[in-house]
Amino acid sequence: MTLFQRLTLSVRALLTLLLSLPVLAGLVGVVLPAFGYFPALDAHHFTLSVFAQLFAIDGMGKMALLSFFTGLLATIISVASAFLLLAVFYRSSYLNKLQTWLSPLLVLPHAAAAIALLFVLSPSGFFSSIVTNVSNILSSIGLSEATSVGGASVLLPPTWAFPYDSYGISIIIALALKELPFVFLMAVSVMSQPHVKRKFDGYFNSATALGYSPVTLFFKVIFPIVYPQVRLPILAVLAYATANVEIPLLLGPNNPPTLAVAVVQWFNHVDLSMRFQASAAALLQVAVTLAAISVWIMGEKVAKHAQIRFYSNGRRHTGKTLSDIVAYGVVSLYTLLIVSIIISTLLWSFATFWQFPAVLPKGLTLLHWQTTLAALAEPFNNTVLLAVLVSGFSVIVATLALEAETFSGNNGPKSKPSPFFNGGAGALLSLTLFLPLLVPGVAFLYGLVWFQLAYFNEAVWFHLFISHLVYVLPYVFISLAVAYRKFDPRYIQVAYGMGKSPWQVFLKIKLPLLFAPMLVAFALGLAISFSQYLPTLLSTGGRIATVTTEAVAAASGSSARLTAVYVIVQMLMPLLGFVLAWWLPTICFNPMGRYTLLQTRKSKL
Repeated sequence: MTLFQRLTLSVRALLTLLLSLPVLAGLVGVVLPAFGYFPALDAHHFTLSVFAQLFAIDGMGKMALLSFFTGLLATIISVASAFLLLAVFYRSSYLNKLQTWLSPLLVLPHAAAAIALLFVLSPSGFFSSIVTNVSNILSSIGLSEATSVGGASVLLPPTWAFPYDSYGISIIIALALKELPFVFLMAVSVMSQPHVKRKFDGYFNSATALGYSPVTLFFKVIFPIVYPQVRLPILAVLAYATANVEIPLLLGPNNPPTLAVAVVQWFNHVDLSMRFQASAAALLQVAVTLAAISVWIMGEKVAKHAQIRFYSNGRRHTGKTLSDIVAYGVVSLYTLLIVSIIISTLLWSFATFWQFPAVLPKGLTLLHWQTTLAALAEPFNNTVLLAVLVSGFSVIVATLALEAETFSGNNGPKSKPSPFFNGGAGALLSLTLFLPLLVPGVAFLYGLVWFQLAYFNEAVWFHLFISHLVYVLPYVFISLAVAYRKFDPRYIQVAYGMGKSPWQVFLKIKLPLLFAPMLVAFALGLAISFSQYLPTLLSTGGRIATVTTEAVAAASGSSARLTAVYVIVQMLMPLLGFVLAWWLPTICFNPMGRYTLLQTRKSKL
């Protein structure tokens, strides 16, 4: 075995440690205070009294149920909508359009999505203004009546509950809106694999010849094959939705809040003894997430038994009309929301004076941009520097870990193909990849911070790097694995036949050919790092500001105009990363691309 081969195998082991150790250390750091052991606060004995005090808090059950049901319902809506869109638009020209349209929304930070929804769906938001103006027009022609106050006819904002409704409907809408693109694109990545696509094309042609409609065919033939391969990402979505902090913090109720938000508030309380209660609540959050995952798995078993009759009933057009109506309704609603979000956010960022119920502001100005960009100089630099370091390191580790599979015989023709995991990569690697995504962040990040402060108190940037790495590295690995495991082995065989070493094959053949997928993985890592709010806030104690932490702070107490600028900056940063990932491969490792670029520049001169 060469030195390069030993290096790749060592990096693969390092990948497992990088993802598992921070999570496990963080869990230990939360479990001990939850059972009353916290020497820093002179607590040296284990006890269950912390949990007794926690369950005695008014509204604790409602907090847990709110986290459970909002996360579960949002996941059900996003998964059902994603597969319904695939069923209706499979093998249609609209599928590629949907994929292109939803891809940018994948990298939209959760905090930015929540703030943007406030501009659109709040009682005095964009939709409310339109509804009120329509009502005003109808009242002017005598079809409705305006509200009368003190004898004068005035227009008041509609009295709907969004946001901050006690049932968490606003949280469900925002989470479903944000997670639908992820589930959709994960399923598309499975279906677009060459060997899978050939198999599905054969199934489609055979079933169509038997008279099956595309929707019925999809759910009877294709869905049972695709779903198991995207099951782990869906469970990761469910875990994240039940323990999300940013969206419930910005859109959810305050009395009581969701359990994850309450955990954050208790951990940040000035009374340090609240750390015991917060730690116990963090473990309760783990139980809530596990309960949601258990309900999901039970639902899978029930659905599997119910589908047996569906598969064998012989009906060829089951639910086609209803599926078409719902799918086109989802696309229309999604389009309406996204277009409204973009328009309202842009208008707020330039607005001078905008009073309800005016649809447009009275004037436009650049003052808000000038003020915000000046204040964002340092947070922007911190955000970009951190994201580049974390994403670059993640791409290097993921690439070498995937290269190790070729040396250990895990990428052979007998291995079971999968877009996320290779059959021989080992169950341990498969588990550790999704470990940070399945364990709620509030459950291990605080414990991780406690360990970091105990042993690396002054290394703030190191804390921040590790906190972002545990979230960025899994996504980078999954993104790069899709292209890496589809690499044509004939290139490698020819190179080995010419006497090239594994290092030379990797450096001169694989890296140039995989440069574009590596840049896409790097851009995805940038987007994930840009969006991290809770890991940034906890690991630095607010000492290092990023664009996302500043945006959430602005949404809590600043003007809507300045907040709109923060949201646009949050949207543009990941998009610029993907634009570079698309453009650079046409120049690097591409002589014809460089020649075309030079000719274009000469013609302009």
